[in-house]
Amino acid sequence: MRIKLDENLPAELADDLRGLGHLVDTVVDEGLAGNADPLVADAARRTRRCLFSLDKGLGDIRRYPPKDYYGIVLFRFRRVESLYAAAFLICFRRSKGENRLRGCCLS
Repeated sequence: MRIKLDENLPAELADDLRGLGHLVDTVVDEGLAGNADPLVADAARRTRRCLFSLDKGLGDIRRYPPKDYYGIVLFRFRRVESLYAAAFLICFRRSKGENRLRGCCLS
């Protein structure tokens, strides 16, 4: 899958997705950090990538009609702490603790 990772998701996620065989660009690596949603969404569209983001503004299908994009995946967490927990788990999985987390379900 071709993915563009927004700046508001952990940078480590790009490496993990690449490790799974996905083609991943990041908003930060492309110098698009801090740009308005329409510019980021248009960059994803031009490169035929599915945009992964936390920005709920990108979920407005009136502004970003699904037929015009290769996908916009909006991740929503109940609390900001959940995002930090996800980033921690990504890092922890890369460490020797990987096998201890396999098969676990966190909520």
